[in-house]
Amino acid sequence: MRKLILLFITWVAFTPVYAQLSVNVESGLAFQGYNDVRIPNEQTATTFSFDEDFELQGPVIPLRITVGYTFAEKNHLIGLYAPLGVNYEGSPPFDINFQGTRFPEGQNVDGYYKFNSYRLTYRRDVLLTERWTLGVGFTAKIRDARVRLSTDELWAKKDDIGFVPLLHIFAAYDFECWRAYLSGDGLAGGPGRAFDFFLGGKVPLSDNLSVKAGYRILEGGADVDEVYNFTLINFASVGLGWEF
Repeated sequence: MRKLILLFITWVAFTPVYAQLSVNVESGLAFQGYNDVRIPNEQTATTFSFDEDFELQGPVIPLRITVGYTFAEKNHLIGLYAPLGVNYEGSPPFDINFQGTRFPEGQNVDGYYKFNSYRLTYRRDVLLTERWTLGVGFTAKIRDARVRLSTDELWAKKDDIGFVPLLHIFAAYDFECWRAYLSGDGLAGGPGRAFDFFLGGKVPLSDNLSVKAGYRILEGGADVDEVYNFTLINFASVGLGWEF
């Protein structure tokens, strides 16, 4: 233990002093790919599709707020707050048994899908040159999800809050006046998967302010006893970033 403490103190003492704080705000438009649901995940429940059996009530304008802290030049701590809610409306041509409630065929039904994400990421840049940056790390994610169906007389919902560990990657190439980069979290295995990746570019507007634009994909879901749900949402994203 003493050796580990001495090693840590030595690392801190001889690491060049470098720290930077950043704030990024991202928005844009979200476009539904698929959103398939069966809750609970058993034969008595009905499998339905929000994108095929309902109509999206939009536009869906997402919000993502990221706060980053860079230290010792190659180390990054990143916190993310990303709420997302999507409203639907439709009259499915079949009965929907959802959470023990039967929604009759042809009746107008309001649907709601929530997928809020709270994340803390650590990234270490393993390659840092004049042009290239390549980083890897891990992300601790809290998922706050809800699926809800309702009519004037019926109402049922399923909440799902849980912890999801993810891998993180970052790759960037600096051109003369802008940066192209790929950044995101993802992991697949067992009964589920989760992917959230951004591909685009960033242009500096001043020494501290930059603007970004690109494409984001959010995909994933789970096939477990309580829930079957797999969702794909595409984003046309724009954002602003500040560095201090």
